[in-house]
Amino acid sequence: MYKAAIQDYLRRLTSVIEILDVSSVNNFVALLARARDEGRQIFVMGNGGSAATASHICCDLNKGARVADKKGFKFICLNDNVATVMAYANDVSYDDIFVEQLKNFFNKGDLVIGISGSGNSKNVLKAIEFANSNDGLTVGLSGYNGGKLKQLAQHSVHIDVNDMQLTEDLHLVLNHIVMRVVNI
Repeated sequence: MYKAAIQDYLRRLTSVIEILDVSSVNNFVALLARARDEGRQIFVMGNGGSAATASHICCDLNKGARVADKKGFKFICLNDNVATVMAYANDVSYDDIFVEQLKNFFNKGDLVIGISGSGNSKNVLKAIEFANSNDGLTVGLSGYNGGKLKQLAQHSVHIDVNDMQLTEDLHLVLNHIVMRVVNI
């Protein structure tokens, strides 16, 4: 009953994987490895499904990519402290939930990763702008046409597909690629 739809989704997912820009993924891995090796903090954030991906990235790379003879990652997920997020949303603005946290914790040279399927999440964009203006490194993970995030972030991994689920699938795949190759 659902077989044709399942096969269609898998075909579409495979076609997106085949056009993924491996150079941008390689650059992403290199930026993460450099931040780890230099002891930099790495902030990551997103909304909705991208928030879940940001949390997953923190878990996998803080714990799962840890190798005994190397420094560990210092990932901080800005959407994981629900009380802080809600306080800023209520008292300041939802658009400021990430940038206000960066104002407390960000140091020059830290890496900030914004995840937005559309590339147009205002709260993600504000955090990327803050990091850009304060001598940080920024990466945008986006889909569709990349939105403003693709242009604003210093580095970009763009999933060129007009489908939120396929975009989110590939963002999670990026996480697992990093986990597998970062210690090679």
